Amino acid sequence: MQIVSRPQWQVSYGDMKKFEDLTEREVLALAIALEEEDERVYADFAEGLRQDYPATASMFDGMREEESGHRRRLLELFQKKFGEHIPLIRRQDVRGFVDRPALWLVRPLRIEAVRKEASTMEVETRRFYEKAAGRTQDASIRQLLDDLAREEREHEERAQELDKQKLPDNVKADEEVAQRRLFVLQIVQPGLAGLMDGSVSTLAPVFAAAFATKNSHEAFLVGLAASAGAGISMGFAEALSDDGSLTGRGHPWVRGLICGAMTALGGIGHTLPFLLRDFRAALWAAGIVVLAELGVITWVRKRYMDTPWVTAALQVGLGGVLVFITGVLIGSS
Repeated sequence: MQIVSRPQWQVSYGDMKKFEDLTEREVLALAIALEEEDERVYADFAEGLRQDYPATASMFDGMREEESGHRRRLLELFQKKFGEHIPLIRRQDVRGFVDRPALWLVRPLRIEAVRKEASTMEVETRRFYEKAAGRTQDASIRQLLDDLAREEREHEERAQELDKQKLPDNVKADEEVAQRRLFVLQIVQPGLAGLMDGSVSTLAPVFAAAFATKNSHEAFLVGLAASAGAGISMGFAEALSDDGSLTGRGHPWVRGLICGAMTALGGIGHTLPFLLRDFRAALWAAGIVVLAELGVITWVRKRYMDTPWVTAALQVGLGGVLVFITGVLIGSS
């Protein structure tokens, strides 16, 4: 690797090295760096999953310890063959390695993404050891690299089966419950809050405008403005409510986007029928859409919030009826 002269505020490095150009000393140094990186990644995976997925976190702890053992064996062989100094050569210095997304920096961790990334890591490391063993001439180095390739294959199989046979049924059931809880907290709750607000709160202005003007176009404009305004307002309110660090509700701006979009959608749903020129047909169509919206909200509350059908229907229906009557009375006055 060559350093090209530049002005003092810029340093430019030469091209990455080809794997075929690495010496046995550099191959071992690279292997040590890879194992250290994998060890730290697995430690971060375990830490990030420990609260919601303790069984999977424990498995990553075990994989981290095994990677640490690989690194120790590589270090011992390197010191025996080449001495104490280990040259700094990393995966980004050698062509052929796949860029890894920094999933371990994201909170909360998505368990499916973590499992997939762990499998990819093991495949890449195993292929590296197989390729390295095939071109080394030293018997002891070849033996160690072959052994590590075999052990990485076992890790690969373990990573691929993290959500299958390797987890007991009761543990997998517990983690599925935790995953469902996170889905409800991060997706369903903000989406449901937005849908309820958009569907119910915009009923009054839309139908007040409709009955006051008897004009579909004007009712549509009022409904569109109310839906967009409510979506923006609810989106910011949800995003600024908390940062999710303590509640586990996820990234605030993702929640805000979901909440705002569902709020706008809930209002636009019964606004679109007023695109019909026939005012009476538009009014009936809007009423049918309102019933459909309230039905969807009732189903979501029953499906994800464990609210009984009757209770959910009464709560949603009563609120919708009261707001609708308010709009009709104001528009007819």
